[in-house]
Amino acid sequence: MNITYFGHSCFGVEINGKHLLFDPFISPNELAKGIDVQKIKADYILISHGHEDHIADAVAIAKRTKAKVIACWEVISWLTKQGVENTHPTNIGGKLKLDFGSVKCVSAIHSSSMPDGSYGGNPMGFVIESSEGNFYYAGDTALTYDMKLIGNYRKIDFAFLPIGDNFTMGVDNAIIACSFINCDDVIGMHYDTFGYIKIDKHEAITKFESAGKKLSLLEIGKILVK
Repeated sequence: MNITYFGHSCFGVEINGKHLLFDPFISPNELAKGIDVQKIKADYILISHGHEDHIADAVAIAKRTKAKVIACWEVISWLTKQGVENTHPTNIGGKLKLDFGSVKCVSAIHSSSMPDGSYGGNPMGFVIESSEGNFYYAGDTALTYDMKLIGNYRKIDFAFLPIGDNFTMGVDNAIIACSFINCDDVIGMHYDTFGYIKIDKHEAITKFESAGKKLSLLEIGKILVK
């Protein structure tokens, strides 16, 4: 499984020969200016909620790649109005069986509106299960007791968790989340992009280590092999 970080909360994950792209926000992100959006591959685009810092490049990438976009009904309805044709609406609790594995939609505690201010439905996270491994992409969320359901009923090899605080949970709550989902291997996201979510990276990694857990803070554009 190959993981490419495109900045903020956007990751590309290659599973069983298919390219999954999560929450595409690249071109407006100054930290990701070295990324050529036109070269990003996608067979599936998974969108956790409608905020611009998770959907800014979704329309352009979806139209170019013809990727199937997976999101809640309201986000899909908005994308359809923008001319995106290959979509699959879903919602929290739903599970999709696809050619690379499966996607389970789970709860996220946040807000959601589209770039034009229209209603964006309920935010969600995704649990991906495949023959190459399983992972949890939390999206933007607070720490929630619902995460225990993931840990109780699914085997999670690693997780993408927000750690920037202010708009989502921070480092301390992300460490608690690890215990809830029974996973000690975390890739951090939703940090440093804006002033509100700047973190001390060394302190974050040290806190995870002290709790007996691993936090990876990836360099934008680099590939991590799992």
